[in-house]
Amino acid sequence: MTASLSVEPADLEPGIDLPRFRDRFRAWLRKHSDVLAAWRDVHPASLEEALRHDAKLLVLLWESGWGKWGWPEAVGGAGGAAALRSVLIDELWAHDIELPHQYDSIEILGQMVTDLRPDLAQRFFPALATGRELWAQGFSEPEAGSDLASLRTRATPDGDGFRLNGQKIWNSLAAAGNRAFVLARTGTPESRHRGLTMFFVDLDTPGLVVRPIALASGFNHLAEIFLDDVPVPADRLIGEVDGGWAVLMKLMQYERGTYAWQRQAKLLCRLRGLVSRLDTDDPAAPAEVGRAYLRVLATRAKTANTVRRLDAGNTLGPDTSVDKVLLGAAEHAVADLARDLDPYGFLLDDSAAAAHRYDDWWFSRATTIFGGAGEVQRGIVADRVLRLPTEKG
Repeated sequence: MTASLSVEPADLEPGIDLPRFRDRFRAWLRKHSDVLAAWRDVHPASLEEALRHDAKLLVLLWESGWGKWGWPEAVGGAGGAAALRSVLIDELWAHDIELPHQYDSIEILGQMVTDLRPDLAQRFFPALATGRELWAQGFSEPEAGSDLASLRTRATPDGDGFRLNGQKIWNSLAAAGNRAFVLARTGTPESRHRGLTMFFVDLDTPGLVVRPIALASGFNHLAEIFLDDVPVPADRLIGEVDGGWAVLMKLMQYERGTYAWQRQAKLLCRLRGLVSRLDTDDPAAPAEVGRAYLRVLATRAKTANTVRRLDAGNTLGPDTSVDKVLLGAAEHAVADLARDLDPYGFLLDDSAAAAHRYDDWWFSRATTIFGGAGEVQRGIVADRVLRLPTEKG
């Protein structure tokens, strides 16, 4: 049944607007609800198992045409506004369908390479979009987390390419990945952010070693990357030599935009599930639900505006740090609500569903750290958005 569904065309007209796209996609989701049930309330035992299962949904969406909308025809897409993809993400969660883990890579890294290196996107993006490949970020280092301008991984010119030496850490999805975007220093240490270059590196290149880092859930969501004289061809540069910081800033727009949008859609889905299990005898519960709901709605409103601006081709500035701060607060609120509504089950229930909620809580603790720590983001908002006066010593 899945095989026959996978070739069903989306049958949409060029230039379709967002409301009509949403209506058509909703109808498709309802029509094939029985098939899509395979991605509702799923609790894989490992990240690797989750990725294999998620890849089937990616193929289903791509071959049916829905996953192609919003991507340029040059990379195998169907064209149309990029915001169509945000509608698709929103509707999947609205129908309780778990969004594939691969969307983190697709919407952030896939968009970046499509913008900056369409030739590479033409070669590699279809494999990413259908789950045959997974891409990771290689930015943070043991002594350069939030301060990426101080990173020490080195890229040295070597003939027509470069040699990379150094170490990366906290790399999401790298343990199961095929390629990674590695930020390395091509300038002097004193050049700070002006001496960085972005490379698109195959993770099976000789001299490169990936070591998984398990989360509290046991999932190998993170990894370390060790680079020992790793060769990278010159045609794998993303952007210009010493222009890696500009590439990183472009990437951060998508991490603040579409990634935050898909996370808020998940949080709304989780809230619906919590409300369905609400103990009406607890007088404090409605207020707790309301507070969490407002946190999520604030994130939804801000990220919707960010997604629209990205769709219009705007270059976003420091105000996207507001998206990151709001998202972190919403993640904490929903995860804490799940814990507080069922504290004994949270600690003692050994079912797969309970373990899933427990894993969500642990993950929420990291959301105010990765992609820019919450304290740093608040400082950016204070200094560059609100332009508050600084303290003078």
